[in-house]
Amino acid sequence: MPQKQLASLDTSMVERLPTHSQTLFQAKTKANLTFAEIAQHLGREEVAVAALFYGQAQASEADVAKLSEILNLPAEELSTQLTGFPDRGRAGPMPPVEPLIYRLYEVVQNYGYAYKAIMNEKFGDGIMSAISFSTKVDKEVDEDGATWAVITLRGKWLPFKRF
Repeated sequence: MPQKQLASLDTSMVERLPTHSQTLFQAKTKANLTFAEIAQHLGREEVAVAALFYGQAQASEADVAKLSEILNLPAEELSTQLTGFPDRGRAGPMPPVEPLIYRLYEVVQNYGYAYKAIMNEKFGDGIMSAISFSTKVDKEVDEDGATWAVITLRGKWLPFKRF
């Protein structure tokens, strides 16, 4: 059985993240849990759980109770830190410098207008919501054995209103 690979917190980011990020990542490592395992316990998608760890999403009281249980952390402390309003978008510099995040940014740079044109043709004048939104990451292996990352972005279409 291959050894489990766990994402950890890049210490160079700590000053840009909420204090609970370090607490959660340390507890996650100590518990030897992946985001997928935590997500299964919470009944959420793994990207949503990772967003909680980075302070990019708001936890419900049910999330807090389950995180407290699985990570062996005080629920009262987690509740104060995780149920407030997130301050999204501060995790990294723009443009991104971390290579994987930069590649995602590069996808938008290279194909953003193509996505926009196709979406406008299919849906009309509007935008895809990043609030009424879900996403997931899957792993795919093709017939040659090459590994592919499959990222699904699902956002509600919001037509522009005439005023």
